[in-house]
Amino acid sequence: MSISTARPSSAAVVPLADALDLGPVVWDELLGRAGTPGPFMTWAWHRAWAEGAEADAVDSARVVVLRSAAGEVEALFPFRVYRTRFRRVPVVALGWAIGDLGCPDYLELPAAPEADLDALVGALDEVPWDVIVLSNVADGAANIDRFAAACERRGWKALRTPLWRCPYLELPASWDTYLSRASPSRRQTIRWTERKLRREHQVALSEYGVERFDDGWRHLARLHGLRWGGAGVFREPGWERLHRSFASWLAGRRQLWLSTLDVDGTPVAAWYGFSFADTVYYYQSGWDPQWERRSVGMILTGAMIRCAIERHYGRFDFLRGTEPHKMAWTSTVRTCFEIVVIRPGWRGAALRGLDWIATRRAAGWLRPRTDWFRHVRGQELDRGLT
Repeated sequence: MSISTARPSSAAVVPLADALDLGPVVWDELLGRAGTPGPFMTWAWHRAWAEGAEADAVDSARVVVLRSAAGEVEALFPFRVYRTRFRRVPVVALGWAIGDLGCPDYLELPAAPEADLDALVGALDEVPWDVIVLSNVADGAANIDRFAAACERRGWKALRTPLWRCPYLELPASWDTYLSRASPSRRQTIRWTERKLRREHQVALSEYGVERFDDGWRHLARLHGLRWGGAGVFREPGWERLHRSFASWLAGRRQLWLSTLDVDGTPVAAWYGFSFADTVYYYQSGWDPQWERRSVGMILTGAMIRCAIERHYGRFDFLRGTEPHKMAWTSTVRTCFEIVVIRPGWRGAALRGLDWIATRRAAGWLRPRTDWFRHVRGQELDRGLT
């Protein structure tokens, strides 16, 4: 009779910098195997976040690296421990390393289907925290569901709460097919607005890749600032550093969608997004208010949807928020979720009770009678999308 000498999976907590040294192939292959591909859990986003975030946040970022018995990386869990308030109570929280800088959506745990997530969760037992808060989780994130189940097996309570909706458009075979599905008034508006602009001016669409990246980024920053009266997200140094790094990396891989609508040779609207797998993501835009009455922002968005169709992408995603300028193009949405894990014990019981009250209050099941109940759950950050 032979005796098995196979070693179990092993999990180690390492600094984020060490985990990034594994390279994009390891990170992104795991994310692809997770079945929920997207831009915000990639190696490139984490590297860009490390360049844009505050130094203390980067220094405190860690990654659980789960390896198989053969030593192959099977899962990566980037996290950071920080102090915050949960249901108005001061707590030590464990959350995604990247936090909400740059408003990432559709987050998922990069892990192989066969990864032993019980071993990964076991590594977190040695980390000091009161609650685990994983926000912006993708609907259908199978590995996060497995992670929550592993937490439950350790006696920790896992809670799931919807956060916000993300509009998206399933792309048809042609632009004409898309227009045929719109209402008659909407179809007429899209066609007439662009035709009128082209009849009266020289109109062109410019795309910016590696060679013209700096020019395109400058146009985007200027037009976004004009759109918001000199404000907007480009005034936030962390945001600008993160996205400039991320966008330049995408440009080298031909995944960057950075375009301007030029009227009589001058950019009057700009559009920034990126493609991953079969999806084009609309992230940011801007326009010159002097051209607002000519709907240059709408014309440029329509042009990007048309490009996505002609390049045979399957989906056009507007990311979080159901603002009118997004819902004018689609009526379908996905929901992002928040997963909260609470340890047992008297403190955990108190936190679960506060969460029970707050969630039912938000759902309208409880009527507040004192100011103590007037607690608003975390707000959505305004990305300043145009």
